[in-house]
Amino acid sequence: MPALGSQRRLLGSLNCTSPATLPLTLAPNQTGPQCLEVSIPDGLFLSLGLVSLVENVLVVAAIAKNRNLHSPMYYFICCLAMSDLLVSVSNVLETAVMLLLEAGVLATRAAMVQQLDNVIDVLICSSMVSSLCFLGAIAVDRYISIFYALRYHSVVTLPRAWRIIAAIWVASILTSVLFITYYNHTVVLLCLVGFFIAMLALMAVLYVHMLAQACQHARGIARLQKRQRPIHQGFGLKGAATLTILLGVFFLCWGPFFLHLSLIVLCPQHPTCGCIFKNFNLFLALIMCNAIVDPLIYAFRSQELRKTLQEV
Repeated sequence: MPALGSQRRLLGSLNCTSPATLPLTLAPNQTGPQCLEVSIPDGLFLSLGLVSLVENVLVVAAIAKNRNLHSPMYYFICCLAMSDLLVSVSNVLETAVMLLLEAGVLATRAAMVQQLDNVIDVLICSSMVSSLCFLGAIAVDRYISIFYALRYHSVVTLPRAWRIIAAIWVASILTSVLFITYYNHTVVLLCLVGFFIAMLALMAVLYVHMLAQACQHARGIARLQKRQRPIHQGFGLKGAATLTILLGVFFLCWGPFFLHLSLIVLCPQHPTCGCIFKNFNLFLALIMCNAIVDPLIYAFRSQELRKTLQEV
């Protein structure tokens, strides 16, 4: 729990391991690089969490209200919104408990605080894993809708989508419990980092292939209209910009957190790595920013969903 250290406890004790393991401060006789530590106020955490809460609740409410949005693609988007919602709510809950403990308003035994911290950690970890899984599921769904358009409704059926959604949630909870239980094992950290790299590679390959197919289609239309260069260049630039934003946001928001996990394995006692460990709260804030940006990328671009939001 945050009360045990200067930084939040997330995923067990990753960011508040004892100085013997992770030297977050340099000894007086030790030389090392000057550390740049970005302080994240609790008010900022609460603000990010509230903005994400409003956005993702609106997405879930709009999809639930409009029957035209009851399709596998929007169910995946809805589950992504729920995962991002849990990410923000979990961090806001942890921040609130931390403030109450520090203010002396919430008085409880250490054992109960430990149990509460474990529950929050499992909730945060499962929401992160499920969020990454649903980002991958959305990418696969869009890929199938483009390259197997005629067979899409027979491949991506509602029962199959529900089974995928249930499997993702169950797997996320189970892996989170295992991670919180064995967070100090190197294999567990490497598995999480490998999972992130796999999701990043999956999204990059699928979206790049989709962009290449779209550009090829635009060239074919341009040849028929005998205006190849202007159309192709404009469409290619727009598609490349969209792809850069999509993958860039994913990497910038999630990359630092998994870099933190990687460095715990690779260089837990190096002074430079210790400087990075000091900014763990910043990495959490970036993940919460991703929970704010996801609805803008995946949900609010839908005209049907925006229309439903106006009614809501």
